[in-house]
Parts: sequence; structure tokens; C-alpha cells
Amino acid sequence: MKPKTSLHHRGERFADAKEQLVVLAPQTDSQQFQSALANAGVSQLTANRIEILQVNLGKLCNMTCDHCHVDAGPDRREIMQRSEIDACLQTLQNNPEIKTLDLTGGAPEMNPHFCDLVTSARKLGCHVIDRCNLTILLAKGYQHLPQFLAENSVEIVASLPCYLEENTDSQRGDGAFSKSIEALLKLNALGYGKTGTGLTLTLVYNPVGPNLPPAQSDLELAYRRELQTRFGIEFDRLFTITNMPVSRYLDFLIRTGDYSAYMEKLINAFNPAAVSGLMCRNTLSVGWDGQLYDCDFNQMLELSLNAPNPTRIQEFQNDKLINRPIQVAQHCFGCTAGAGSGCQGSIT
Repeated sequence: MKPKTSLHHRGERFADAKEQLVVLAPQTDSQQFQSALANAGVSQLTANRIEILQVNLGKLCNMTCDHCHVDAGPDRREIMQRSEIDACLQTLQNNPEIKTLDLTGGAPEMNPHFCDLVTSARKLGCHVIDRCNLTILLAKGYQHLPQFLAENSVEIVASLPCYLEENTDSQRGDGAFSKSIEALLKLNALGYGKTGTGLTLTLVYNPVGPNLPPAQSDLELAYRRELQTRFGIEFDRLFTITNMPVSRYLDFLIRTGDYSAYMEKLINAFNPAAVSGLMCRNTLSVGWDGQLYDCDFNQMLELSLNAPNPTRIQEFQNDKLINRPIQVAQHCFGCTAGAGSGCQGSIT
């Protein structure tokens, strides 16, 4: 894998990027997005239910991807501890209306409690999603994971930025594409992506450059054609997700001089029809340290919930968290641009 600039501990380059952003358009300034909502007839963006608990198990990852808004990598040491994992499980047990546990990272599988969390959540009747970078399934010490995930009927949402090797490797490092294909073939052999198995395999596309994703349905057809023809790979569906101007991708935009143009593109593509389907309206995000957030992107910007809302997973109270006002900022234009974007793919 080709070397990539380390930004893991909020190094000088990322710090400079954040300082530049304060001048360009502060991420915490909500006025412009609030105005867009108001023009669309939405006075206040609020949550309306909690159906998904999305848990960041840590920033440790075996990869260092250019588009990563988590700034994850091999030298990160932030890992969710057992006490917070137990609190997540207690929340699921006490609130059966939360049907889905969505596990993310970093590479969530690198948390030492990953397998126990999965099996415990499945015993509670939860649908479990593993947001997987695919290459971790081939790494030493993790080769057992495909079989484990299949045995527990875990949905795999797998990042594959492109069906072309050059584009994928340019975003994720040399060799990432070939390893991803090998992992996908292993998953197919276990029944993932196959009709009637109940083992759901979802692929995720992120644009390589400063562009909005193309139409999700059209791109899915292209992925199916190319992956089937060239490798015999099958999958259930494709999600397209807009790259958010946060963390490492923000640094990329500023380094290349594309930040202002990209933000203008997102703002001009604001789609009021996407607002009702935003993930923050039915999902609660839990940070690796147990802090609560409206979404994964707010988590990376440290825009945590404010009192009197519960602020930690140990304090979870459903009646106090539904109908809460959502904290918004400039990056929210990424979720409402074009067809809309979220962890479940395009919205409209």
C-alpha cells in the first residue's frame, strides 16, 4: 500500500486545514444551512424517532483512506471500552424499538469486544450492520470474521469506492482493490449477496474527486455489470455516499484548492426533498468514548448533544432524545445535496 500523509493525531496539516476553514466557512456556523431549511419550510430540524443505534467502536483501522472523515488509521488508539459497550447493549435491551445496531469505526472489527457485541446484540433480536473496509477480512488475526459474520447473519456494508482498480487504489492505497475483490469472493462463497441466503452484502461508493455521486440506481447497474463480468461477484445493493468536508477529506479539499468550489456545489445542489429522510432523524450516534451525537459527522466535529438532553450512552432516555433539535452546520449541505446522502445511501 502506498504511503499516505499521516493526519492521525490532528497533525500540523490537519490543524492548518481547520484554521483555514474558520476563515473560509466555519463548520460550526449553522446560519446558512438554517436559512436553507427555512426557505424549504422547515423551521427546525428535529429527530422524530430512534430506530438505529450507530456505534463508533474506535478510530483504529488497518487502512488510511484519503476520503476518511473519521481520520482513522493504524496509529489511532481511541477504542470503545467494555463499560461503554455494555451500556450500548443495555440501551438495546431496554428499548426494543431500536431495531438496528450499526457498527462503524475505523475498522470496527479491530475492537477486541467486536464479536461479543455482535453475538449479544443478535440475542436481543437486533439487526446488526458491520461497516467493513473488506481488506480487514484478510488481515492476520481476522480471517475468521467472514464465517463469524455469516453465522450471525450480520449485514455487511462494504466500502468499494469504484469497480476500477486505479480509482480505488488512488483513494485507499495500492493493493486495496485486489484485496477487496478477494474478500468479496470469500463473502460470496459463504452466501453473501446470493438470493435466498438472508446474508445481505451492500457496497458503498464514494466519489474519488470533489464531485457529487451519480444516480445511485444507474451506478448500481454499472457495478453489477462490471463486477459480475470481470470477477463473478454478486451483491445485493449499492449505496452512494457524498464525501463530507470533514477531517481528512477537508484537508484534501484545501490542499487542492477545491474547498470553496466544492462547498458551492453542495449548497447549490440543496434538495428540500432530502430533508425528511436525513439519517439524523431516526439514528443516534455513539462515540467511542460513549458521547452521544446526532450523526456520525457531528461526532467527528465534536458537536455533541447538549443538556438537558442525555449526553452519554449511560444516560440514554428515549423520551428525552426523540423530538430533540438537531445540531446543524455547513457540512449538513453534504447530506442534502442532489439525491441526498446518508449511511443508508441516497435519500430521494
